[in-house]
Amino acid sequence: MPETVLSYACYYGEGEDKVARETTLTRKSFYIDPVTLRRAKRVLRVRTDAEAIRLSLERVAEMEKFWQFMTKSRGVLKRGSLDAS
Repeated sequence: MPETVLSYACYYGEGEDKVARETTLTRKSFYIDPVTLRRAKRVLRVRTDAEAIRLSLERVAEMEKFWQFMTKSRGVLKRGSLDAS
């Protein structure tokens, strides 16, 4: 059976910094604890289950990338060498 691919505009950021990014979606099926999903929706301030899952996965990927950078750069970077903006 062929996989259905959809185009969808995801909104990232908070407040005025919110940016729409077009992405391609694929259909997946999985089981999830409803209490955890409800908590994620509340914390992320989204209305739908799908938005909560997409945003959660995106944040996990960003944090993993950040921690990989921190591990690689441990003890190498000089104070003030990164722009804080």
